[in-house]
Amino acid sequence: MRSMTMIDRILMGFSCVLLLVTGSGGTAAGQTPAADVAIKGYDTVAYFKASKALKGNESFSFQWHNMTWYFMTKENRDLFAASPEKYAPQYDGYCAWALTEERLAKTDPEVWKIVDGKVYLNCSTSAYEKWSRDIPGNIKKADANWLKLSGKK
Repeated sequence: MRSMTMIDRILMGFSCVLLLVTGSGGTAAGQTPAADVAIKGYDTVAYFKASKALKGNESFSFQWHNMTWYFMTKENRDLFAASPEKYAPQYDGYCAWALTEERLAKTDPEVWKIVDGKVYLNCSTSAYEKWSRDIPGNIKKADANWLKLSGKK
C-alpha cells in the first residue's frame, strides 16, 4: 500500500467537508433515519379507517412534529396531511400509561384504543390493562403530565 501524498490528503479532507456540508452522512438521499419514523412506521389513519394496526409504506410519507409518518395509501396520507391532530396518536405516540407515571415510553403500535375520537397507544399489553382500569382518570393524568414533559405548559 502506498503512502498518501499531499494531494491525496487534501482531496480526502475536501471529500469529508463536502459530506458534512451536504448532510450526506449515513442516510441515503430521500431516506429518513429510523429514529425519526413515527410509531414504528404504522399508519395512524388505519386505526380509524380499518380499525386495525397496519404498517405504512415509505412511498406515502408526511413530515409532522419533526417525525416522518408512513401511510398505507396516498388517501390516508392526504387525510393525515389535511388534519394531523385528528389522526395522530395522543402524546406524539408515547405510551398513555407511562405518562400517567410522568415518564415517556416508546409504544407498541399494536396496543391501542380509540377514546372519544382520539387514538392512544401503550407500550405493552400489561400497560394497556393498567391504563384501561380508569381510562378517563388516566387520560386526565397523562394529559397533565404531557404538558409538563413536552414543555407545552
